[in-house]
Amino acid sequence: MSLPLIMGCFWVVAATITALLPMKKQMVPGMTLLVLAPVLLLWIGLAHGLLWVALGLFAFVSMFRRPLIYFARRVLGLSVEVPVELQK
Repeated sequence: MSLPLIMGCFWVVAATITALLPMKKQMVPGMTLLVLAPVLLLWIGLAHGLLWVALGLFAFVSMFRRPLIYFARRVLGLSVEVPVELQK
C-alpha cells in the first residue's frame, strides 16, 4: 500500500477517535482534520487517480457534512442555526 493511502487510513482513524470525544473537545482536532483533508485528497489523487479521490471525497463529506453545511451557509450569508446541544 502506498504512503498516501496509509496516511488516508490514519486520517480516518483520527476522525473516528475525534468523533468519540465529547462535543466541546472535538473542535481543535476536527478543524485540523478538516483542513488536512483536501491536501490528503490531492496527494491521493496525484498518486492513484480520480477514482480514489472520489471515494475519499465521499468519505470526507459524509463524515464532515454538518461543519461543511455550516461553513457554506456562512459564506452564502444565510442564517446559521446552532444545534440545541451546543447552546448550553
